[in-house]
Order: sequence, then C-alpha cells, then structure tokens
Amino acid sequence: MNSYQETLKVKMDSFVHFIYRITKEFPREELYSSVSQIRRAALSVILNYIEGYARNGTRSRVAFLDISYGSLMEADYLLSFAKDERYITDEFYSEAKKLSHEVGAMLYTEIRNLKNSINQV
Repeated sequence: MNSYQETLKVKMDSFVHFIYRITKEFPREELYSSVSQIRRAALSVILNYIEGYARNGTRSRVAFLDISYGSLMEADYLLSFAKDERYITDEFYSEAKKLSHEVGAMLYTEIRNLKNSINQV
C-alpha cells in the first residue's frame, strides 16, 4: 500500500472506533438492532478495503472497494437514523459525518483511479 492508501486505512480505522464509542450510548434495546447493524457496516468498510488489497488483480480489488463504499453509505444512513431517534448528540453526529465524508471522498477517488487504470489497459 502507498501512503494515500495507508492514510485512508487510518481514517477508516478512526471511523470504526468512533462508531463503536458512540454506540455505547445507544439505548439498551437497540443492542441487537441498530447498534449491531451500524457496527457491522462500519467494520465492513475497513475489512472489505483490506481484503481488496489482499487480492490479486485490479478488478477484484475494485469489487471489494465498491462493497466497502456501499457499507459506508449504510453506516451513513444509520447515523442519520440515530440522530433522528436522538440516540446520538448533534455533536457526535457532526463528527461522525465529517469522518464518513472524508473516508467516502478518499475511497471514491481510489475506486475511480482503479477503474481508470482498468480502462487504460
């Protein structure tokens, strides 16, 4: 991995840890629903990214990064849901959305660059 990819991985890691931290404050009855779902989605972002870079071949890598991006969008919706249900504060929501946006922009750029490299071959 190059420095851009490492930076993205670090941001993804920060996002996952932040999600885990804020979901500790969710109501107990949400443990097996929204807490579980947002944690799985957030973990899926970084895990699919890592798995993509463990694979040989750019097409396979792009497929895993696309899954990673989809999981980020899932987590993003669940953050909005949590805010609307008042499970998280506006401050936590803003911080989580900032991290999500940063990860999303970098991940989208990575996917686009990989797709462009495929099309040039």
